[in-house]
Amino acid sequence: MTCPVPKEQQPLNEYIELKEAFFYRWAKLTRSQYLRVLALMWLGFVVLFSPVAMSIESPSRHLWQFICVASIGGAVGLILPVLLLLSGWSHVKQRLDSPKIFYEESGWYDGQTWEKPEADLAKDRLLVTYEIKPVMTRLQKTLLGIIVFLALGISSLNIFG
Repeated sequence: MTCPVPKEQQPLNEYIELKEAFFYRWAKLTRSQYLRVLALMWLGFVVLFSPVAMSIESPSRHLWQFICVASIGGAVGLILPVLLLLSGWSHVKQRLDSPKIFYEESGWYDGQTWEKPEADLAKDRLLVTYEIKPVMTRLQKTLLGIIVFLALGISSLNIFG
């Protein structure tokens, strides 16, 4: 049976495109590389948020509070790219896991649905289990870690502020 879904809309091709995309491939880096990328993004957001932190707390008088506020701002900024990564990987996971694929033949007005053959569905679900679920777990843990970091930052501001 020939697949009527256009090449760029086939879930396997969407997965390959996603894992090779500059931004989305970060989620599949080795642990140390992934943590390095997260740390650099967080530092970038801390630097961007520093002027706002300065308007809230003066670094010359309240250094600890300034650092906490800037760090919280960096963590809030870091949530956005992690959510974007999670959203992209979740979309591909859903397309691979689904027994039916919605696709557009030539435009938004002529959508169709194609039911995957059992063999293709089994292959796609194996890919989800061994390639995508670990990435999703990593991203969910990252999001949880950022939320814990935010909670600790806010509570330390309340305790020491």
